[in-house]
Amino acid sequence: MKVMKFGGTSVGSPERMKEVTALVTKFNEPVFVVLSAMSGTTNSLVEISDYLYKKNPDGANEVINRLEQKYDKHVDELYSKDETKAATREFLKSEFDYLRSFTKELFTSFEEKSIVAQGEMMSTNMVVNYMNEIGIKAVLLNALDFMRTDKNAEPDPVYIKEKLAALMQEHEGVQVFLTQGFICRNAYGEIDNLQRGGSDYTASLIGAAIGADEIQIWTDIDGMHNNDPRVVDGTEPVHQLHFEEAAELAYFGAKILHPTCVQPAKYAGIPVRLLNTMDPEAEGTTISNKTEYGKIKAIAAKDNITAIKIKSSRMLLATGFLRKVFEIFESYQTPIDMVCTSEVGVSMSIDNSAHLGEIVDELKKYGTVTVDTNMCIICVVGDLDWSNVGFETIALDALKDIPVRMVSYGGSNYNISFLIREEDKKRALQKLSDTIFKK
Repeated sequence: MKVMKFGGTSVGSPERMKEVTALVTKFNEPVFVVLSAMSGTTNSLVEISDYLYKKNPDGANEVINRLEQKYDKHVDELYSKDETKAATREFLKSEFDYLRSFTKELFTSFEEKSIVAQGEMMSTNMVVNYMNEIGIKAVLLNALDFMRTDKNAEPDPVYIKEKLAALMQEHEGVQVFLTQGFICRNAYGEIDNLQRGGSDYTASLIGAAIGADEIQIWTDIDGMHNNDPRVVDGTEPVHQLHFEEAAELAYFGAKILHPTCVQPAKYAGIPVRLLNTMDPEAEGTTISNKTEYGKIKAIAAKDNITAIKIKSSRMLLATGFLRKVFEIFESYQTPIDMVCTSEVGVSMSIDNSAHLGEIVDELKKYGTVTVDTNMCIICVVGDLDWSNVGFETIALDALKDIPVRMVSYGGSNYNISFLIREEDKKRALQKLSDTIFKK
C-alpha cells in the first residue's frame, strides 16, 4: 500500500480536489491518503483565533462568515448530485456553527488548536464525499482516533500502529483510506497537532505504522532542487537523496520538507518520494537509505544567523570550559548550528536570537565575546566522506572571492557548511552552482 500526502495547494480548489482523486485512483490498488486543509483555510482559522484572543467576537464572526461563503461556493463546483451537496452542506454548517461557539466562551491556546484543526476536517470530508459520489469505495478515518503524542509531545508509534490496524480492519475491501494531516490528540486526550512537518509527519508516521511500500509527498514543485530556484538560475531537481542528505538540506533551508518529518520512514526503511501535482509525470525526488557514492547533490542556505565568538586564555588546556559555555545556551533553550574551536577560542552560530543579550552577558564571565549578525549558512550536501579526496577543495575554490567567517566539516559524512555574510549569499550560491554542477 502507498501512502499519498497532498498539501493545501493540491486541494486548494474543487478542480484540484478532482485532480487529486484522479491521481489517487490511477494505481488500481489500495492507497492511504493524507490531506492538508485547503490553501488559505488555516490562515483564516488562525485569524479567527487572533480576534478571539483580542476579545473581538465581531471580527471573528466576519471571518467565519466569509470562509463559510467560500466553502458554500466550492460545494456547487465540486458535486453534481443534489444529495451529496445537501449532505456536505449539512456537515459544513455544523463545522461553522462549531467555530461560532468559540465566540461565546473563554479563549485559550487549547481552543485555538481545536479551531485550527477544523481546516483538515473540512477538506477530508469534502474529498471523501466526492470520491463516494463518483463510485470510489473510500472511507474517512478520523486522525483524532489514532494519531496521538506522548507526555513529551512526541508521536506514540505503538499506540498509532495498534489503533490504525484496528480501524483499517473494520473496513476491508476499501480502495481509498483518507485521514487528516497535522492534527492529533495529546497524551491527555486534548486536540493538538504534530507541529514539525505537519501533514508530512502524519504521512511518515502512517507509512511506518502500516509498513507501506512507499510514501509520496505531493506538493506544487517537482522535488528538491540542487540549489534555491528563487535565488539561483538554472537549478534542477535532484532525483535521488539519502535520508541524511535530505535532512541536511531541509534543516539548512530547503523548505519543501521539514528535517524531522521523514524520520519514521527512515527507521522503517520506507522510501519517500517528493512529487508535483501540477506535473504528475515528473520524476521528482526519491529519498531512501541508498547513497550515490562520490557525488555532490545540492546546496542550501539558511538566513538570519548570528555568530558568537568567545576567546579566553583560560580555555587553554582547561577541562570543563566548553561544558560551561554550552550550558548557557541550553539554559536559554537556544540550539547551536555550527561550532568551531581553537586552543583559546570557540565560535558558534545560532538562528534564534531571542535571548542573545542574556547569552552574551553570561558568556562574558568566561572570556571576551564578539557577535556578528546578518550572517548566512551555506550548506553543500552529498557523499562528503573524508576519503573522497578533493571534494571540500571544490567548494572552497568556488568561494575563493567571498569572505568566509566559519567552516564546518567532519561532523557529518554528508555536509560541509560555510558561514558568510547575508549580503554575499546570492553570489555564493551562484558560484557554487557554476563550479559544482555546470560542466
